Amino acid sequence: MRYYSLNHNSPDVSFKEATIRGQAPDKGLYFPESIARLPASWISQLPTLSQQEIALRVIQTYVGTDIPTDALQGIIAQSIDFDFPLVPVSERIFALELFHGPTLAFKDVGARFMSRCLGYFVQNEPRKLTVLVATSGDTGGAVADGFHGVDNVDVVILYPAGKVSRVQELQLTTYGDNIRALEIAGSFDDCQRMVKQAFVDPQLTHALFLTSANSINVARWLPQQFYYFFALRQWADTQNPPVISVLSGNFGNICAGLVAQVSGLPVAHFIAACNANDVIPQFLQNGQYLPQPAVATLSNAMDVGDPSNFIRILELFGKQFRSVQQAVSAYSVSDAQTLETISQVWSEFHYLTDPHGAVGFQALHEYLVKHPGQRGIFLETAHPVKFPHAVEATTGQAVPIPERMNALFTRPSRKLQLQANYQDFKDFLLSTY
Repeated sequence: MRYYSLNHNSPDVSFKEATIRGQAPDKGLYFPESIARLPASWISQLPTLSQQEIALRVIQTYVGTDIPTDALQGIIAQSIDFDFPLVPVSERIFALELFHGPTLAFKDVGARFMSRCLGYFVQNEPRKLTVLVATSGDTGGAVADGFHGVDNVDVVILYPAGKVSRVQELQLTTYGDNIRALEIAGSFDDCQRMVKQAFVDPQLTHALFLTSANSINVARWLPQQFYYFFALRQWADTQNPPVISVLSGNFGNICAGLVAQVSGLPVAHFIAACNANDVIPQFLQNGQYLPQPAVATLSNAMDVGDPSNFIRILELFGKQFRSVQQAVSAYSVSDAQTLETISQVWSEFHYLTDPHGAVGFQALHEYLVKHPGQRGIFLETAHPVKFPHAVEATTGQAVPIPERMNALFTRPSRKLQLQANYQDFKDFLLSTY
């Protein structure tokens, strides 16, 4: 499999090169030259296959010969060694729980897969690899956990000051060793801008061996397809595929779902569930893409005003606006609606959602009201313990802390505070690495 830049001004590369580079030299995102088509006969066997068998078949075409099958099987085994249960919430709505990994967030899969791919690729490199990642919440914690202790790799995480929850911040700042956290006095978009600028800075790219761990990286983005195959593996109504509501900030996750659908996975429709950051809902209404400064919300991991991965969705549908409109509906859910939904879902169905899951539930509910013959799935991407204030204030229920999280509160926090200034960030990198 070869990958080309969406700016079409850089050479095509292998999966290995795309993973190590992160972003193409012309600032474009990498995209596979073709989408793997999976036979209907194999799709029909999903309920009989193991998670590892499914994941290997889904990703192997994209990896190609860059990782031998036995090594790829080992990477997959370490990336998905936890459950992905599909839980009924109401008669028509199900939650796909993606928070059973080590950092209680859906990004554990992509971060662990990517970290182990990079570890495999750079094991004989003479220079250490420096991974840069911007996070609006859960990405950083998953990356920190996935890369902690990986030989020959250093990680630098940028996150916006005051805009992540306490648990999220502890997951960013308490690993130490090869993981460094930078608290940026700005928004997620500022963090993302600084990371992107670093990759096209000739002085930095000459001095350091850089890559990204955001979902712009193909090794973070593509394994997110696994969630959708795991969901359909558990979907009992094989004659009526589900509508799937995907919490959408940077749009990597829903893009992976759409790739899975194009590959042959039966999904009736996709919903992009957004918070007050409504660039894409507006785009799907009027065809105008107008990035905006990110607005802080309760569902902070989705606080993105210029989603990087949406260009991949456009590419997937040949840049045909009508085709995107037919494949995806988008809803914007306010903080007030989010809190109301958390309370309502708990009182009516005794199911506890976090703010992100509440956005997904509400968007799906609104869609199903207009489509009474359908049923659907919303992704529950983070454990409610990450957002105790919002959840407890609306439900009156204390969120139990999973036992594996207890150690997090006893480890020292280490972070460096920086202004949202690229030169300061560049100086830090050059002086540290």
